[in-house]
Amino acid sequence: MEQDAYVQSLLPPSTGQLANMEVYAEEKNIPIMEPAGIHFLMQLIRMHKPERILEIGTAIGYSALRMLEASPESNIVSIERDENRYRDAQHFINKHGAEDRIKLLFGDALELKEEVKKEGSYDFLFIDAAKGKYEEFFHLYEPLLSERGVIISDNVLFKGYVVDESQADKRMAKIARKIRRFNHWLIQNPDYHTTIVPIGDGVAITIKK
Repeated sequence: MEQDAYVQSLLPPSTGQLANMEVYAEEKNIPIMEPAGIHFLMQLIRMHKPERILEIGTAIGYSALRMLEASPESNIVSIERDENRYRDAQHFINKHGAEDRIKLLFGDALELKEEVKKEGSYDFLFIDAAKGKYEEFFHLYEPLLSERGVIISDNVLFKGYVVDESQADKRMAKIARKIRRFNHWLIQNPDYHTTIVPIGDGVAITIKK
């Protein structure tokens, strides 16, 4: 859309290691957050100023580093279950000199709650992992949030397939339906306020009532 292209044209270009990570992700076909989405996430981080952030889905560590850029005093715990991506994330985070602020955990987020819990409570939960598991991640880790906690769920419009899956293949259509159910559950949940923002690949912002 022309509007999306215009907004993206206003964004400052990435430089240095972050630009290299974007190129690497594209070359390796590793999904990272879209430019408009990542800048929106960073602005939310700047506004909220979370002391502790929990990220479900590290990939190569790009979003964790961008969140740290937005709030250098934050401490981040990030979970990744793919071994190659976990190693890539370790490499990039160490190269950035951010290992004191970003703690990586290797494994399935659905099995690591006790280890995550040892790190304390969190002010910000960012969900960007297996799309069909979003509701499970939410139920598992929401109890670890502080009273001022915010939950951000990425890809909730999933390439537009959540709105119209007619052009999606069978696998993508199945994922789109799962995300659609998650969105409906999230919006209708009586314990939370949720807004879905059509930026990037769709971002849901959730806070407790």
